[in-house]
Amino acid sequence: MIPLPARVLAARRACLPAARAALFTMLAAMGPAHAALPAAVDGAPMPSLAPMLERVTPSVVNISALGENREAVGYATRGQGGRQQSSGSGVIVDAAQGYVLTNHHVVRGAQSIKVSLQDGRSLAATVLGSDPDTDIAVLRIQAGGLQALPLSDSSDLRVGDFVVAIGDPFGLGQSATSGIVSALDRSSLRAAGYQNFIQTDASINPGNSGGALVNLRGELVGINTMIYTPSGGNVGIGFAIPSNLVGEVMGQLLRHGRVTRGSLGLDVLDISPRVVRQLGYAPGTTGVAVARVVDGTPAQRAGVQARDIIVAMDGKPIQSTQQLRNAEGLLPVGKEVRLTVQRAGKRQDVALRIERERDEKLHGGSLDPRLNGVEFSEMPRAQRLQGNDGVFVSATFPGRGPAAAHLRRGDIVVGLNQRPVGRLDGLRALLSELEGQPLSLTVLRGRTMMGLQLR
Repeated sequence: MIPLPARVLAARRACLPAARAALFTMLAAMGPAHAALPAAVDGAPMPSLAPMLERVTPSVVNISALGENREAVGYATRGQGGRQQSSGSGVIVDAAQGYVLTNHHVVRGAQSIKVSLQDGRSLAATVLGSDPDTDIAVLRIQAGGLQALPLSDSSDLRVGDFVVAIGDPFGLGQSATSGIVSALDRSSLRAAGYQNFIQTDASINPGNSGGALVNLRGELVGINTMIYTPSGGNVGIGFAIPSNLVGEVMGQLLRHGRVTRGSLGLDVLDISPRVVRQLGYAPGTTGVAVARVVDGTPAQRAGVQARDIIVAMDGKPIQSTQQLRNAEGLLPVGKEVRLTVQRAGKRQDVALRIERERDEKLHGGSLDPRLNGVEFSEMPRAQRLQGNDGVFVSATFPGRGPAAAHLRRGDIVVGLNQRPVGRLDGLRALLSELEGQPLSLTVLRGRTMMGLQLR
């Protein structure tokens, strides 16, 4: 820095008092300062979500669930003499009947549930039905003067639409956050269950579970359910269950107390380079390979055949077995669907109707003599919801075969020859591929992973 001459510095110091006086004179002439936004811009009122929120927020409630040693999932808890109290949110969807929607995980295992309204009332609630696979629960409260927020048509949503999330994060009290729809039809997340989420960057935090996701007209388009976060806090990736799916699940819970899921009757395989080579598909083939069509099922009656490739369901591309199973599990029993299959290089559409899912059991000896004496079944829903994949050992007869001598009822087969096993159809398909080869089972017993070699 070059130093200024002393006479220049002296002249500048002499000017400072006069400059300050001129500045204060100018500010006084301008009048008092105003930090608030103007009431109008170019003659039009300032945009605000306040009028919509004033209509909607009385329908959103706080839910407090008390139970024995409950595990908290995405909401606040505190111990009370061996008991735990969990907090979440809910939405009144029928004022006359007192129906309140929330998440299954908010009320799971609760012995008592309290619903707190915006007007200060606290009411006891009963669970009318709960579906862990979609994380939806329906409660009922008895009170007058309720205000409901009916479900709207979530199929009208588009990426980029503005939405508002309303709930009770961290037990701080009701609050609202805004954002956009970031994506639709999100699935294949780490959480178990059937997934068809709305993704939003509107802040969703622990305690928001079960709260409302509304559009700018104040219409309920989803029920907030979970966040994706590496740190435990909001990072702008939240998920809500679409109102159309919520409505279907709620209807079944109110009619039957549970949700009945359907099946197409297909055993399928992901298309890998190995499957392409073994089944003679063209390089670059995409979709899901049909390994087996179960007798007497909708798929068999519709003419689906083994070695067909499923490329779409109702016009939506299918690229993995998980995606197909997810789409299948979200469809109600009796729903007609259209499968697009590829056979001998040509595509065709087949129509079939979803039928009730069978409680299937598989006798290992019918697939491989080394598995004689072992009965397999699908993983119980409770364990699937904890993120566990595999095939459940439902019974063993130790004297009938080498596998039966080592396996126990309750074991879970999670792998076969270092390849994952998720469902019965996967076990069936892999055993067909590995016919005549040595078998290496990966088995989960309690919290212990073990291997079993069969030759």
